[in-house]
Amino acid sequence: MRYLHTMLRVRDLDAALDFFCAKLGLVETRRKVNEKGRYTLVFLAAPGDADRGEVELTWNWDPEDYGSARNFGHLAYAVDDLYATCQRLLDAGVTINRPPRDGHMAFVRSPDLISIELLQKGDALPPREPWTSMPNEGSW
Repeated sequence: MRYLHTMLRVRDLDAALDFFCAKLGLVETRRKVNEKGRYTLVFLAAPGDADRGEVELTWNWDPEDYGSARNFGHLAYAVDDLYATCQRLLDAGVTINRPPRDGHMAFVRSPDLISIELLQKGDALPPREPWTSMPNEGSW
């Protein structure tokens, strides 16, 4: 058995791609447009990780209410420098819901309210400001 992908329904494909690609750093690996079914599938992966699993964004052309998406859980990605990643996301306008106070873990949310866990590769970084005293914001 091999992990293939996780599917996420998105309300606005452009906003989702901006978050996952331009801000988070995933890359589009393939796309399928189904006019008869009125949906688009976009597959994303971390650079160099397409063979290890992908995120499938499913955009149904007809609007649907997916609620707060808290029932999904979260996606998790290991990053080389948690503080630099969080700073890059913060600078791009992404809310850091659970700041990396411990140098090990942070949470952000996509435009469709999907929680994304960011984990420091290897050992935790030493705690440092402004992260140490930054409060949680919203739910994650």
